[in-house]
Amino acid sequence: MNRIEVLLATQKPFAQSAIQQMEEALGAANIKLEQLEAYADRKELMERLKNVDALIVRSDIIDKEIIKAGNQLKVIVRAGSGFDNIDIKAAHDAGVIVMNTPGQNANAVAELVFGMLLWGARNGFNGVSGFELKGKTLGIHAFGNVGQNVARIAKGFGMNVLAYDPYTPSVVIYRSGVEPVSCAEELYSKSDIISIHLPYTPLTKKVINRELLQNLPEKAILINTARKEVIHEEDLIAMMKERPQMKYLTDIAPAHPAEFLEMGNRYFATPKKMGAQTLEANSNAAVAAARELINYFESGNVDFKVN
Repeated sequence: MNRIEVLLATQKPFAQSAIQQMEEALGAANIKLEQLEAYADRKELMERLKNVDALIVRSDIIDKEIIKAGNQLKVIVRAGSGFDNIDIKAAHDAGVIVMNTPGQNANAVAELVFGMLLWGARNGFNGVSGFELKGKTLGIHAFGNVGQNVARIAKGFGMNVLAYDPYTPSVVIYRSGVEPVSCAEELYSKSDIISIHLPYTPLTKKVINRELLQNLPEKAILINTARKEVIHEEDLIAMMKERPQMKYLTDIAPAHPAEFLEMGNRYFATPKKMGAQTLEANSNAAVAAARELINYFESGNVDFKVN
């Protein structure tokens, strides 16, 4: 029987310690790990996919053409939670299983939320008096793994925390010491700060629009560490122009950066998506991806299948 081969293909490289952990875990199960990191050409990825049994990626775009290049590809693991970078239908049609590793970067993203929030609350540290987080109301839009970690940290700052998530039972939100609200409009109207953690789906595309944003108070801070596609950028830009104290903080490069940059220190974006960029999150996701592949090839386990 030929040895199972896994290709780790990431334009945004893992930390070396994470790769080592992945390699050790797979090696112990007699699974060979090949690496293609910081590649610049999709054709290089397609060539390397030949005769590979499994593929591990991060935010890399995996479309129908790439999936088709994997002539014996059986499974793709997204080392992270969101999987909108993978053509799920094409994978399904090709008989390829897609899995993700939810929750592995949740604390890393939550800590970044508060790094950016402190920057916003203190006016970009420009010397002008800002405000404290204690006693302010934080609204969490989607209460999954990241949202729950954001709530945990917020309570340490003495904040009041609300959450809206139609897919999470109110009792789960209550158990976290957070007050559930009945709709997004209520969340936005009652919060000084909104932290967005929505996945990108056809239902959430541009759902953060003028109709919803107009419920915010005049001095609101909007934080997005989810996906840029959930934001209606034109509506947000218009709202920020109408409300000279509103702020937008994100780790996702917008489609219209020049217009946001005109907002001065009311806008902040990291150069690249940084939510999961910690050694710990890298290691967590790498080990989880390796574990899922081992379980799949040894016992057919597909607990984290998304297609």
